[in-house]
Amino acid sequence: MMGSLSPMHWIIILVVAALVFGGRGKLSGLMGDAAKGIKAFRDGLKEEDKPAAAVAPTPLPPVAVPEREEIKP
Repeated sequence: MMGSLSPMHWIIILVVAALVFGGRGKLSGLMGDAAKGIKAFRDGLKEEDKPAAAVAPTPLPPVAVPEREEIKP
């Protein structure tokens, strides 16, 4: 039976269709939440750039490097 869909396939298709098109625009709600997240991320990047330019970076303290021992043949 090539080409026909089993009852399990129909159930999956109906569930996906219900999630996409059903009940108070769930898909549009998800897209709106994603857009708000992207906007908040961009605003965070803009705010991060402003203080970083005003504050000078502090140098790291020097690190002590142990001396090497000579290897004699």
